[in-house]
Amino acid sequence: MNGSSRVRDVVSGVACGTVGAMAMTGMRVITTELGLVEQTPPQALSRQRARGVRALLRRAPRKQRRGLIEAAHWAFGAAGGAAFGALPRDVRHHPWAGPVYGLVVWLGFELGIAPVLGLSQAKRVRPVDRLALAADHLLYGLVLSSTRPSARS
Repeated sequence: MNGSSRVRDVVSGVACGTVGAMAMTGMRVITTELGLVEQTPPQALSRQRARGVRALLRRAPRKQRRGLIEAAHWAFGAAGGAAFGALPRDVRHHPWAGPVYGLVVWLGFELGIAPVLGLSQAKRVRPVDRLALAADHLLYGLVLSSTRPSARS
């Protein structure tokens, strides 16, 4: 694969990762309004004692905080999409690659980020909440699957 193909795959990953994070936002509106998810990970990072995040948000006007939290989630989704786009094409070729990647990102939060930051998500058993969050990460991965190389690429 040449350099321009690699760049194109990463840029496509950024776009798909951003759109995937936006799709997750829509799904999370539904799951939180239905009471399936108590607090989304971006909300938890901003509301709980996540090291440095609250202090950073306090610098922003109160009306802008929710938008900044969402923009940060989309940026994280874009970065995850770039990483997915940088994976070898042989890996991304499989139809399951995106959904598996989305679940790996979710597990990284559940098993790594949440415990390190001391978020309540890491301390409570909450099966419905976790299933709903796993489902929105599957959605993220499905959107990332659109970066799969076509048979003609």
